[in-house]
Amino acid sequence: MTTDAVSIKEDKSQTIHIYGPVPSRRLGFSLGIDIIPFKTCSLNCIYCQLGPTTKKTIHRKEYLSSSEILSQIKKKLSSGQRIDYITFSGSGEPTLNKTLGKLIREIRKITSIPVAVLTNSTLLSQKSTRNALMDADLVVPSLDAATQEIFVKVNRPHSSLKLEEIIEGLRKFRQEFKGSIWLEIMLVKGVNDSPSHIRKLKEAIAKIKPDKVQLNTVIRPPAEEFARPLSLRELEKINKVFGKNCEIIAEFSREAQKSTAENLEGAILSLIQRRPVTLADISNSLGKHKNEIIKYLNFLLVEGKIKSVIHKGLKYFEPK
Repeated sequence: MTTDAVSIKEDKSQTIHIYGPVPSRRLGFSLGIDIIPFKTCSLNCIYCQLGPTTKKTIHRKEYLSSSEILSQIKKKLSSGQRIDYITFSGSGEPTLNKTLGKLIREIRKITSIPVAVLTNSTLLSQKSTRNALMDADLVVPSLDAATQEIFVKVNRPHSSLKLEEIIEGLRKFRQEFKGSIWLEIMLVKGVNDSPSHIRKLKEAIAKIKPDKVQLNTVIRPPAEEFARPLSLRELEKINKVFGKNCEIIAEFSREAQKSTAENLEGAILSLIQRRPVTLADISNSLGKHKNEIIKYLNFLLVEGKIKSVIHKGLKYFEPK
């Protein structure tokens, strides 16, 4: 098993399961918790910033060591860095790890920092998955389609997944969950943004009744080059259709954090200025989790300091 396929090594005996705290557009400074091997997911979304799914599955199991994950969380909490949320997201679909509920409960015992879970919603039709999320403070499920046809086009799901069951799972979860639910919709130009499909999405939202609807589009380099973003004007038009509890997710406005974040951004830029490098190259060179690296690559891309190019099927980053 290679490090760039699954994980980054902090040393020869320990895998890094946490990353950050990194600046998040929605959650402030977020400590990411990664409990799934790299690109193990129930979907293979055309817009995914991590690239194509390498293991498509709906099988829930303990993929990684819970005790090791908790040990790393405790160590990070003692560092004194600002953490606004402890967030389960990372390299794949977190609800695939059947120890998620236990991990959330253990975290709640050691800190008052709120716990968030980002999920693609595909396993919420299972009662056991919904139960695993009950002790979280915030769940951010996604729903990019209102018909099976569009679901297949944009999310390329595991063959067993049916959109009707996913929407019903979201509806039941809303009835059972006492925390906040922010439903995210990722819009891809020409794929799931037609007026007729937007109306169907609105009908699905009415069934789910989330606290908030968040519109997103393709702002980071996607898995497929044809996955293109909507303009701000197009998003604003759709925002009006969905109503008052809908918002367009704005870019995160960076605040001061400890110097480690600035040093990491500088180290990434220094590597790129020497030669074209891939995400795996940077991650391996700096000993940092890929998801943490991606946050800073996005800043550098937005600021126009670097660019991404495709060569022989691989994405490289180089000076602009």
